[in-house]
Amino acid sequence: MKTEIISWLLKGDPAIRWQVQRDLLNQPQANFEAERKKVAKEGWGYRLLNLQDSDGRWGGGIYGPKYISTTYTMLTLRLLGLPRNNLQAKQACKIFLDKGYYTDGGINFFSYSWKYSETCVTSMILALLAYFRYPDERIHNIAEFVISQQMRDGGWNCECPRGATHSSFHTTISALEGLYEYECLFPEKKKRISKIRTRGHEFLFAHRLYKSHRTGKVFDAKMTTMPFPPRWRYDFLRALDYFRACDVPRDKRMSDAIELLQKKQRKDGLWNLNSIMSGRKFFDMEKAGQPSRWNTLRAMRVLNWWNKS
Repeated sequence: MKTEIISWLLKGDPAIRWQVQRDLLNQPQANFEAERKKVAKEGWGYRLLNLQDSDGRWGGGIYGPKYISTTYTMLTLRLLGLPRNNLQAKQACKIFLDKGYYTDGGINFFSYSWKYSETCVTSMILALLAYFRYPDERIHNIAEFVISQQMRDGGWNCECPRGATHSSFHTTISALEGLYEYECLFPEKKKRISKIRTRGHEFLFAHRLYKSHRTGKVFDAKMTTMPFPPRWRYDFLRALDYFRACDVPRDKRMSDAIELLQKKQRKDGLWNLNSIMSGRKFFDMEKAGQPSRWNTLRAMRVLNWWNKS
């Protein structure tokens, strides 16, 4: 069955194919990087790049309209694995800094109403700047802003300036992803950043990745679905795939999430796309309720990692 599933995955978009080659087939880097370059030349990545406005934005906006704006299109391109040297992406990175870099060191696209940077958005932009290797020293201030917003329980919450005292799943996963990309770009900072991320991991582990730490019940049913792309929302597979990417030590507090993932597998070995977030979009990569190459790829590589760890 696994051979048939791999064959099915390899019939998909270049964004799927190169990640299958890297994560499921363990092919040499030269092989999957050659396939990865196709993301900018055909399929979903090519379509998104062709939709860029003449001024370098997408959808006529930076953060909105959701989900055709520059921020959300760039987040999708990162997930597709668009090559890091792509000039269109670097143009967008410049726009993020020109229009959003704020006096507190974070990103604030909403200065007309807020006089502080927004942690979720700052974390997203940190991930994009680091992933696309944008050469600007302000990235260090942005990372420091994210670090400064870590809460006592180890996580993050963009509502903290308005009185929140408990971390948010949504903000925490964005912060962790951003800091991990930053750590990868600046390995000399690994010791410090890894320690900070470990505190964030503990917040998610304490919640078994999708449960209330008080009652043990599912915190939000949407967190047990597997949308793609996830946009700003947290879900258990997004968290598992993050832990896989940074190869954290196996922790039994992830077991519930692993079991949930296994239960969602179809009899034919595939996983469905459970849902698609409502909002504006340029096009759907897959259909809700149908077998999903994205979710099958992500689930398989997570389970491979879990079983080997």
